[in-house]
Amino acid sequence: MTLLPISDTIAQLVSNASIQTSQFGGGEGWTQYLGLFTMAIFFVMIFYGQRIQSHLMIRDVENSVHKLRGIKNDGRKNAIETLKELGKSPVDISPYVDRCLDYFTIGPQNMDPAGIVAKLDHILEVRDQRLLAEVKRMAPQCEDDVQLHNMENTLEAAMALNYLYKVVRHYYIQGKKTMSLYVIMQLQMVLPMVMKEAEAFSAALTAFSFGQPIGDSVGPLIAGKMMHSYKTRKVYKDCVVAEVPFEGRTALVMKAEGPGGNVGKPGDAIETVIEENKGKIAMLVMIDAGLKLEGETVGEVSEGIGSAIGGPGVDAFKIEEKLVKYKIPINAVIIKEDIGDAVAPMRKEIHDAADKAIERVRELVLERTKEGDTLIIFGVGNSIGIGQ
Repeated sequence: MTLLPISDTIAQLVSNASIQTSQFGGGEGWTQYLGLFTMAIFFVMIFYGQRIQSHLMIRDVENSVHKLRGIKNDGRKNAIETLKELGKSPVDISPYVDRCLDYFTIGPQNMDPAGIVAKLDHILEVRDQRLLAEVKRMAPQCEDDVQLHNMENTLEAAMALNYLYKVVRHYYIQGKKTMSLYVIMQLQMVLPMVMKEAEAFSAALTAFSFGQPIGDSVGPLIAGKMMHSYKTRKVYKDCVVAEVPFEGRTALVMKAEGPGGNVGKPGDAIETVIEENKGKIAMLVMIDAGLKLEGETVGEVSEGIGSAIGGPGVDAFKIEEKLVKYKIPINAVIIKEDIGDAVAPMRKEIHDAADKAIERVRELVLERTKEGDTLIIFGVGNSIGIGQ
């Protein structure tokens, strides 16, 4: 009984479709129009496809540039407010901050590589002294070294955001002027990573302003845990060392002096301690944050060989030179982090990894040294928010 109405309905729809087709010239006419339309699109894409694609990419990049400009402006504002609050300057410091944001560093001439490390070390030292002097001038009433270092780190984060924005804006304008698909495409491909880094520096501004530990502070955190309650002394360039009994050995535990934002000069500090012990060091263990690969877990602890330290390479060079001279083996323990975690406030997973790393160091010391040996353990990184 129900099949008859359904069949009647289908027949009626087919009849209506036939009437409409006949009114508009039949099915062949529609097929011709569709073919002409397809050919028109084909020829448009041949001659203007790249330009259309470029316009779409430019619009996408433009949105990211606007967002990056906002992050940069917020960073500048945060730096000015922090310097005003902590420095209590009687004058407007905005012009001084703007001048610092455009500071640049020119590397040494490398045509003849002999002696280039010493040249680079000198340039970086002058840069650090100049930046700290600028901070002191903008904060004349601040005599606390911890706050001065924190303000310096805040200013450096704002400088990094300013530089990122200017580079992205440069390639955006270049691509827009030339309508070069390849310039725009390269910029669009790297933008997700650039924006991720910018957001991390933006988060770092808050951490530096309030003196909170960041992801890169995990090395000093581990060293601080190991040297806690032991007497410390200052060694070369803002680093401290404590003599800690460790599994029947003597561990010279080192880190940058905290809790101010400070990375010290690990290369010179390790050189100094090795020479103090006349090269009689059984092993050097360096602990630092390491960049994780996608799919790896934040806070995962890994062990390896070599100088676990970032930067331009001056400190690593000095350490390796001294290790070669005295034939001292070097081991590394890293705590894996995402690129955004290094300068952002420290995550719980990274904090919890500190005890795991200490256990890994303990196993390494028991396996590679014997009782009575003296070894160096250095927690590499920014000691902001981490005391001794």
